[in-house]
Amino acid sequence: MTEAKPIAPVVFIIFNRPDLTEIVFKEIARARPGKLFLIADGPRADRADEAERCAQTRHVVEKVDWDCQVFRNYSDTNMSSRDRISSGLDWVFAHTDRAIIIEDDCLPDPSFFPYCTELLEKYEHDERIGSINGSNFTHDRVAIDNSYFFSRYPLIWGWATWRRVWQNYDLSISRWGTLRETDWLRTVAYPDEFGHWTKAFNRVFEGGLDAWDYQFTFSQWLQRQVSIQPRSNLISNLGFRPDATHTVDASTVAGLPLEGLNFPLRHPADRAINFSADEIYLREHCFRRKKENGLKRLARKILPGT
Repeated sequence: MTEAKPIAPVVFIIFNRPDLTEIVFKEIARARPGKLFLIADGPRADRADEAERCAQTRHVVEKVDWDCQVFRNYSDTNMSSRDRISSGLDWVFAHTDRAIIIEDDCLPDPSFFPYCTELLEKYEHDERIGSINGSNFTHDRVAIDNSYFFSRYPLIWGWATWRRVWQNYDLSISRWGTLRETDWLRTVAYPDEFGHWTKAFNRVFEGGLDAWDYQFTFSQWLQRQVSIQPRSNLISNLGFRPDATHTVDASTVAGLPLEGLNFPLRHPADRAINFSADEIYLREHCFRRKKENGLKRLARKILPGT
């Protein structure tokens, strides 16, 4: 039997929900990564009990009972998710060249960690690949022959990437000021989503959006990179509830069931984007689509020769 490879460094982003943190941390402990990076935001000044809840949450992750280097980046004051996560990942990638990243409300299937670890190694030097996702929102409606497929969309409920990708990340998306006056977005975005991304990038550029993930999408598209998605869903978001920062409302993707991957992984023969899976994500989680062939034309622009 082949000995399992050590799990890649894990980043755990926490805030003020000790109950969810404990649930997710148990799965991290099962994976036993050799390096653990902990990022925590501080309490908001106008929330009377939040300092105590932040302290309780940090206490949960002190229970590291395996051989592990632990690195901590804790803020005494509230930075907002935009600045806390982006600055925390800047810190992480100053210390490691790859990482698996998970937030306190995203419960991973046990296979998520070896899946990310193997693909971080396999695609370490492949500049076409920007990230590895843990989520799959197709609900088994797309037949996938291999263990994973390629997508235009980076999904950040449990994901992984490399320093080589993060070094292109720009929180203020400064290049958008020039690019929005050109046809650049039309070369990377499907026509029906052009308006959505224009508005989103404008809000980020103008400082009106407490988000860090739109910027990652912008960066990945700017580099003409794609994401890897697993054939089955490896992340269940438990955080859709009233005390959430963003995921307050009910959602069809809240608490999705987990379905583990089998090993050894079956790798695709090429980097072709899965149009059917992207179409579902586009239709159900972004915007209405009109014609599948628009996605195919776009894929050929992003990955010539596919």
